[in-house]
Amino acid sequence: MLRRLFHSIRRSITTKFILTVGLVLLLSISTWAYFNITYQAEKLMKNVMEGTDRLTNTIRLGTHYAMMLNSRDDINQIINNIAKQEEIEYIRIYNKEGQIKFSNHPVELDRITNIKDEACYICHRTAPPITRLELNERTRIFQSPKGYRLLGIISPICNEPGCANGVCHTHPQGKKILGALDVVISLEKTDKEIIKAEKGMIGLAVSIFLVTSAFIVIFMMRFVNRPIKRLIAGTRTIAKGDYNGVIDVNQNDEMGLLAKAFQLMGKEIAAKQTELNRQRNEYQNLFEQVPCLITVQDREYRLLNYNREFAERFDPRERDYCYHAYKGRRDRCEICPVEKTFTDGRSHYAEETGVNKDGTVTHWWVRTSPIRNELGEVAAAMEISLDITQRKNLEEELEKSERKYHEIFNNIPNPVFVLDRDTLEILDCNNNVKTVYGYTEAEVRNTSFLNFFHETERALYQEKLQDVTVLNQVRHTNREGKTLFVNVRISPSEYSGRKVLLITTSDITKRLETEQQLIQASKMATLGEMATGIAHELNQPLSVIKTASSFFMKKIARDEPLEMDMLNSMLAKVDKNVDRATKIIHHMRQFARKSDMRLQRVQVNEVIENACDIFSQQLKVRGIAVKRQLGPDLPRIEADPGRMEQVFINLLLNSRDAIEEKAKNAVASAPTEDTIRIATRLQDNQVVCEICDTGVGIPVGISDKIFEPFYTTKEVGKGTGLGLSISYGIIKESNGSIDVIANAPSGACFIIRFPIPPEEKET
Repeated sequence: MLRRLFHSIRRSITTKFILTVGLVLLLSISTWAYFNITYQAEKLMKNVMEGTDRLTNTIRLGTHYAMMLNSRDDINQIINNIAKQEEIEYIRIYNKEGQIKFSNHPVELDRITNIKDEACYICHRTAPPITRLELNERTRIFQSPKGYRLLGIISPICNEPGCANGVCHTHPQGKKILGALDVVISLEKTDKEIIKAEKGMIGLAVSIFLVTSAFIVIFMMRFVNRPIKRLIAGTRTIAKGDYNGVIDVNQNDEMGLLAKAFQLMGKEIAAKQTELNRQRNEYQNLFEQVPCLITVQDREYRLLNYNREFAERFDPRERDYCYHAYKGRRDRCEICPVEKTFTDGRSHYAEETGVNKDGTVTHWWVRTSPIRNELGEVAAAMEISLDITQRKNLEEELEKSERKYHEIFNNIPNPVFVLDRDTLEILDCNNNVKTVYGYTEAEVRNTSFLNFFHETERALYQEKLQDVTVLNQVRHTNREGKTLFVNVRISPSEYSGRKVLLITTSDITKRLETEQQLIQASKMATLGEMATGIAHELNQPLSVIKTASSFFMKKIARDEPLEMDMLNSMLAKVDKNVDRATKIIHHMRQFARKSDMRLQRVQVNEVIENACDIFSQQLKVRGIAVKRQLGPDLPRIEADPGRMEQVFINLLLNSRDAIEEKAKNAVASAPTEDTIRIATRLQDNQVVCEICDTGVGIPVGISDKIFEPFYTTKEVGKGTGLGLSISYGIIKESNGSIDVIANAPSGACFIIRFPIPPEEKET
């Protein structure tokens, strides 16, 4: 019974709380009662002591006058009257020797008290005796023979100046204490009051304890114990799965809020349980339907669980071993990621190969993961196998393809470079770099592609390589320092996850040398064509010089004086015509000189003027008028001035031949207009040049062939078919274009367009 009660107390929070609060309350009230009783007793005793002390002073003051008169009867009368009060037991007056001189009990008169007695010892415990004492030091409490306590206060009687100067009774001035007054009162009534107060205080404390405890018990049973029982019942209902049960706690306090919280918790648990069930079913479906092989294995590599994909593919037996189920082995694999997971408790990866039920070989990518128990130990391992057979086959095909394209890359007949798009660093190149440039792949890898350019041109091409797709006739330098001319093709691409430029270079050095030879031959042919006109041009200044020299020789032979004005005028004409002849010869030498292709900023009108100057006299001799309509303030273009002059001379020659052919075939009586019109203008941010003639024109259907090499419409022996082809190439090298259209009413118009460089647009 006691054990059951003890267990009930231990398991009941209400009982624990009541006992704990009761003990605390009991200790608190007991402490309060103890200190209150002590305080009241001390206060009562203090009041008694202070009252007795005042009585002592009253007696001393009342007997003072009688003592000065040495009136013993008056002193006795005063003492006896005062001693009639109920509590006063004794009133004594001692002399210096401890003899009782006055007392309310006559039997004590003249009795000599031992100086060591309690009453006297208060002052006589030292030598000389103490003359001034505090009240508590002069007070003594002792037991009466009748059984109750007595309180005694002894006060010294001092030798005052009035006593030493009295008429009837004198004491020496050196004597400080004359005696002592001892008043003893009964504490019987006081002790009874103290006991009564103690009983009342204890009763009050017990009443407060009992009432407070009763209220605490009632409160705990009503507002704590009952709601807790209902909460416990409600939680047990929730634990059984009834999440929508009602907990009947109708209190607007924490217990009520706790009950509502429990009900809300039940609803949330119901919602979470529903969601958990949904997720469990979802994850179970995912586990079953995931398109990869999933197994759970113990430390002996037995299959504890597996998904549908694994079951359908291998049809494993119950408690089968993993290596036997889908690899047909009798012992575990030499390299087993599951074993590693059991060893170190971490995930591991591997690639494995196995055989399906139908005998086909399959490749898997395998990952293992530990499954731990509640103690954190690895209890099982999950193995996920993803079929990578198709990827493996693709990798093999990709490897074959990479080998094939690597061979193609290395066997491309032109050098191929892979450059970093930002730094132009060579990341890779093919074998033909060595054939063209003389460098091995290891020597150029991780170097700048700009090293192939001339130092003065690197800054220019650094920008162009990132902005354009084609660079024509670029000068490169090979390992021996020899200059090569190449065409550069640029294509943005990606290489190993980096943005790169794929660059192919074509060595056109031999082709340019051949073209240069053709251009030079064309120049020589053009010079031959212009021989008559040039001879006529030179003949005029020579005639002027001949006339002037003959005139001077005649004057000198006749010894005739030469006037200075005439001499100066004639010599000025000679000098002018010498300069003209020199200019013609210099122009012919410049035109005939073999030069490399160098683009520079040129004014197209100046080039046309130079071409007309060297060729106009021949046209004039043949009766062909040249009309110039050159636009003012045209922007400069990028071109080679020498080659561009050859273009315009070739076009003038073609126009001349077309006009002469038309004149040859024309009816004798029909009038003809032999005119070549040269016009320049600015149109759509381009410099446009037109060379139009009134010749036979271009036959229908051949306008797209006339710029082909060796194609000509002239008679055999009168044309090489290279003039327009060379002109077409020179114009293309300057990023221009040339077209031909019919000229009304007859003839042809060649229209040349040149782009304006960005710098010229800004100016």
